[in-house]
Amino acid sequence: MVEIVVRDNNVEQALRALKKKMQREGTFREMKRRNHYEKPSEKRARQKAEAIRRARKLARKRAQREGLIPSKSRSAR
Repeated sequence: MVEIVVRDNNVEQALRALKKKMQREGTFREMKRRNHYEKPSEKRARQKAEAIRRARKLARKRAQREGLIPSKSRSAR
């Protein structure tokens, strides 16, 4: 259950926090996915693609930690 506290009647800030939490939890992606029927073959293909994406991301992070790939440095704002 997502809970957001509204402080000083600042609804805009609370909405931003809610959207950020929902994005992080994958709620928007889930709603979009459930909006239409997904064939079993499409579901398998999507799950396989997600697994590949996760594996690549994990391998990239591992390589950065080991120093094989230079990590991205954030520029000063």
